[in-house]
Amino acid sequence: MSRLILDLLWHATVETLIMVLVSGFIAVLLGLPLAVFMVVAGRGGLYPLPVLPRLLGVVIDAIRAVPFIILLVLLIPFTRIVVGSALGTTAAIVPLSIAAIPYFARIAEVSLREVDHGLVDAVRAMGGTRWMVIRYVLLPESMPALVSGITVTLVTLVGASAMAGTIGAGGLGDLAIRYGYQRFNTTVMLGVVAVLIVLVTGMQALGNWLSRILRHSERIRIAD
Repeated sequence: MSRLILDLLWHATVETLIMVLVSGFIAVLLGLPLAVFMVVAGRGGLYPLPVLPRLLGVVIDAIRAVPFIILLVLLIPFTRIVVGSALGTTAAIVPLSIAAIPYFARIAEVSLREVDHGLVDAVRAMGGTRWMVIRYVLLPESMPALVSGITVTLVTLVGASAMAGTIGAGGLGDLAIRYGYQRFNTTVMLGVVAVLIVLVTGMQALGNWLSRILRHSERIRIAD
């Protein structure tokens, strides 16, 4: 593999990591509060507001139902308003984030709903406020599952970022299309596939490791 191809792979990998990590951070930053709201404001929750969580759920599912490649095209005008362009790594972060926010929100919602209701009732019986239940029960108890959900979201974003390369978003997808497919360069294609496999495998391994550590710490805390 020539030095030029290695340089191209390195530059494209950095762009992909920027897209994935920034959009993943935005997804967690906005998706987790949405998940908490749907759990605590749902039927039987701490702040029952049955109608609003349902409407929010419909919006979330509607966004999730749109294939990402179509969402990329639909969001081009909005992306231009936000970042001034529809091309490049920065522009790709907009549709990636919008696609990832509802995706992670649903994963986080499932994780939060799996928390033992007995713990919630115990804190409330001891005089704990609703905020204390969220802060000291829901979030800590669901943290291992949330970390696993973040891992799944990041892995999904790797594939989505490669897809975004088809419309000039940069990164590994763009490299595979412009230098691999269009120029019939099998070496570039294989290099991109290899890097994607390494990224996905590394993210999944790191996520599994962090989740195991959190679960182990939780067992120790319960035992104490």
